[in-house]
Amino acid sequence: MSRAPRPLVVLGAGGAARETVQLLRACPTAAGGPVTVTGLLDDDPARAGTLVDGVPVLGPTAAAADSAARGALLLACVGSPRDPGARRRLTGRLGLPDEVWATVVHPLAAVSPDSTVGAGSVLHAGVVLTAAVTVGRHVYAMPHVVLTHDDEVGDAATFGAGVRLAGGVVVGSAAYLGSGALVREHRRIGAGALVGMGSVVVRDVPPGQTWAGNPARPLTTPAALLEASP
Repeated sequence: MSRAPRPLVVLGAGGAARETVQLLRACPTAAGGPVTVTGLLDDDPARAGTLVDGVPVLGPTAAAADSAARGALLLACVGSPRDPGARRRLTGRLGLPDEVWATVVHPLAAVSPDSTVGAGSVLHAGVVLTAAVTVGRHVYAMPHVVLTHDDEVGDAATFGAGVRLAGGVVVGSAAYLGSGALVREHRRIGAGALVGMGSVVVRDVPPGQTWAGNPARPLTTPAALLEASP
């Protein structure tokens, strides 16, 4: 007998949330069984009561605990290059246990048997975890991200489409790597760091800094990077 889908509420109503809704419409499964997206929670009061891609915005993210108490799974899909730490702050503020967070891995992602993916993480189509990769909680990986042997990814890190990490790379919590970034083996990307689109990282990136270019170098201000971001 097939199991009834469990309701799932997405936190956020921006691009990442909309992309995740489409992923779950095409492949309505999270770790543990089938799901159906029943609503969004967003802190923009103008969105309350509206529809985003046909999904109702039920209220602010503070209502997440109530949704979980009614049996819904949750998925935090907030954050952008302008605020890489938003997802970490949100999930930390809510303080909810791992079991209420959905973990979503697209069926066209390839996760090796010795790799692990933390609660609340999303891996889109074409993501590859080759060998002994550790992915933390609430990590968001866009399509065709490749994480190779022994990479370690901290909680709430974000990978734009097409990011490639060589082996033994450590990515700190809430770091944001823009689309197409490449990282040399055994480098460290510090917590809260921002790596620009298409950058080639051959040195360690300190926590909280913004680096861009080929080879990547520190920027005194992220303005140029943000202007280039969608």
